[in-house]
Amino acid sequence: MPTDPAARALDPFCATVRTWFAERLGTPTRPQVEGWQHIRSGAHTLIAAPTGSGKTLAAFLHALDTLLRGGAADDRTSVLYVSPLKALGNDVRKNLEGPLQELRERDSSLPEVRVVVRSGDTTAQQRSTMSRRVPHILVTTPESLYILL
Repeated sequence: MPTDPAARALDPFCATVRTWFAERLGTPTRPQVEGWQHIRSGAHTLIAAPTGSGKTLAAFLHALDTLLRGGAADDRTSVLYVSPLKALGNDVRKNLEGPLQELRERDSSLPEVRVVVRSGDTTAQQRSTMSRRVPHILVTTPESLYILL
């Protein structure tokens, strides 16, 4: 059994997530290893790391794993990401949808996890769809969150 924390960091994730991550990205980065430990424990977690160090997956992989293990069966929003900029929110959505699609291609029995961006540009039709098909992960701006509340 490996004793290196990076080698063991993927152990708690479901087999599909572990295999996908290892084959696609290799060994987890230090921010991912340390972030997942705190996130998994339920602690409030701040990850400060350079661009390209895997912060998005450090922050979201535990939530994606939980949703893929059955949490997506609930038609409710489980993850709220407040982005200071609409463009950053769109990037986050794109950076989540890619891995989710790849994971479902590996295992078609995994549930669909819906990721939606709600901003000032969201049309009335999109808002209506969002209320009928609730996103599991909602990415929004502070202004749109204020309107939602």
